[in-house]
Amino acid sequence: MSLRHLWLGLALWGAIHPMAYFLPFLAANGWSLQILIDAWFVDQATTGLTWDLTIAAITLTLWILAETVTRRNWTALLAIPATFCIGVSCGLPLYLYFRSKPI
Repeated sequence: MSLRHLWLGLALWGAIHPMAYFLPFLAANGWSLQILIDAWFVDQATTGLTWDLTIAAITLTLWILAETVTRRNWTALLAIPATFCIGVSCGLPLYLYFRSKPI
């Protein structure tokens, strides 16, 4: 198994595992995104984690944009919506998967 396959496996895990928590929460709360966002700021611990992941997502996005322009690997841009729609746990390994493609 190559490192590239490991990145893809981690991206899949990072997509599936968080959804195992988000989807039941949303189903129980009427699919309200506002309730989900409110839960991210329920106390100082979750607020700190939310900001930590937000800063990481912004940093990852800037890195993806900078490298995509240089490397012309336009497929790697798919990691940006994966980061913001699923999470950094999916977006980062997905970007590393695209980035590790043989040139």
